[in-house]
Amino acid sequence: MMDENEKLLDGYKRLIEIARDLASTLDLDSLLTRIIRAASDITDAEAASILLYDDAARQLNFQVATNLDLQTMRGLAVPLDGSIAGWIVVNRQPVRITDAHQDPRFFKQVENVTRYATVSLLGVPLITKDKVVGVLEAINKRSGEFTQLDQDLLLVLAAQAAVAIENTRLFQQSDLIAEFVHELRTPLASIGTSTYLLLRPEISQEQREQMINNIQHETMRLNALASSFLDLARLESGRVQFHLTEFDLAPLLEECRQVMQSKADESQITIHVDVPSDFPRVTADRDKLKQVVLNLLSNAIKYNCHKGEVRLCAGLEKGGWTLSVADTGMGIPEKALPHLFEKFYRVAGSEKKAPGTGLGLSICKQIVSGHGGSISVTSKPGQGSTFTIHMPFKKQ
Repeated sequence: MMDENEKLLDGYKRLIEIARDLASTLDLDSLLTRIIRAASDITDAEAASILLYDDAARQLNFQVATNLDLQTMRGLAVPLDGSIAGWIVVNRQPVRITDAHQDPRFFKQVENVTRYATVSLLGVPLITKDKVVGVLEAINKRSGEFTQLDQDLLLVLAAQAAVAIENTRLFQQSDLIAEFVHELRTPLASIGTSTYLLLRPEISQEQREQMINNIQHETMRLNALASSFLDLARLESGRVQFHLTEFDLAPLLEECRQVMQSKADESQITIHVDVPSDFPRVTADRDKLKQVVLNLLSNAIKYNCHKGEVRLCAGLEKGGWTLSVADTGMGIPEKALPHLFEKFYRVAGSEKKAPGTGLGLSICKQIVSGHGGSISVTSKPGQGSTFTIHMPFKKQ
């Protein structure tokens, strides 16, 4: 058996390898997953998790966890008061506990949601440049109790992880903000031109009304862009919690059809809803799934042909269920298909057909991914498009 010095040396060697691994990605989800796997590995724990700190809300949000249901955990809010993780943030000190249920700071809501029993726990703060980023926890030592060596190794990992998390966040934020600012330029330029022309004494009343209508249109576009941007930013940061409930899919799809019916009637488009009578109840965040369906349905109507059709169809597949939204519209060029779910991407020429923010499909992908599912698209120009959501069966 190795003595403490050999264990420490072996641990530091592994930390050097981990440091190289953490430096190789700027994708936040991938980075956090690597950190928790490393944490459970070097401490010989059954599970590990990361809670990121929201300074504005003064609360922690679960972001990733091993051996736990990520879709249930992600975004779960943990208060600073009345939680072990909160104590770690406030005091900036590690905590090592043999029996979490005997600790008055233990936040039982996490266990109620995850159905995963916590016995022993080792938690350390994620700190960089004197700023608390969050908390890294190792849960349930496989053999014996967490030791001082485990704590020392986890503290070193946490120091590396905090820097990597902050760098990745800054990179993603700057990238997203740069794209957002770029998208703002067009409507702002249009509003600026319109206001300049309104001040000219020689323009006619008809031209004046046209300029006012243009300002109103661009203002609405800016509002939609800002709302979509905030939705996407919250989803990407992991601050959105998914509230899973069990429900029948058919009534939800009928609600979506009714919401979009007046828009469909403008182009005499028929909406069909097809859900088998024996279709099982599904478990998901109903409101967020409705947001996805409405977005896909809106696109299917906007890019359809006059007197076209839209079909909402539910089906079953191995281990899960599907929901497809098919239209008989203009279709999507093959070269555009790989880019459809990218932020701010618009198919060339689509702006003339219908205005949009270019964020709707990115938001749909984030919501579906947050449920552990995926979304795909097939299309032929001139024949229409079909977007299909693939969702796993889950227990509430």
